[in-house]
Amino acid sequence: MGKLQLITRGILKENPTFALILGMCPTLGVTSTAINGMGMGVATMAVLILSNMAISLIKNLIPSKVRIPAFIVVIASFVTIIGMLIKAYLPALDASLGVFIPLIVVNCIILGRAEAFASKNGVFDSALDGVGIGLGFTLSLTVIGAVREVLGSGAIFGFSFAADVMPLLFILAPGGFLVLGYLMVVFNKIAKR
Repeated sequence: MGKLQLITRGILKENPTFALILGMCPTLGVTSTAINGMGMGVATMAVLILSNMAISLIKNLIPSKVRIPAFIVVIASFVTIIGMLIKAYLPALDASLGVFIPLIVVNCIILGRAEAFASKNGVFDSALDGVGIGLGFTLSLTVIGAVREVLGSGAIFGFSFAADVMPLLFILAPGGFLVLGYLMVVFNKIAKR
């Protein structure tokens, strides 16, 4: 498989949100705005790239009986570092994402990629896989957040352009389910072409 395909596969064919339907907790929990979706996506992508690389480096040193717990320890270490960086340098994002940053540890996307790809491939390919899957997740969360923000508050990335008469439904949880469902349909129609 080509290096570019490792990246594009994660954006289109194996998009974690729209194609594989993974990571639904942060997808529905933080995407009330585009900036929240982008922030969560970038944080997840950073953890994904770093943990894929680390797991690829140490895969031969880990006994098979403790493979999954070892992967979780590696992932948790990177989540802790990323969480501290967000808390230190992006306190507003930290406040809006709240508990979802530490929950990256148990995100099935990251553990799934560690098990399915990083534990079987080299460091560079694992990093590219992390970039592709991370970009796919970030784009998905940003698009969902943007649609919800536009429809629910008449704004995008915090810039208001509509009156205050927008239906609040799209900012609330039911709106998240509706937007996610319709965007999955659109994505899968486009992806099949």
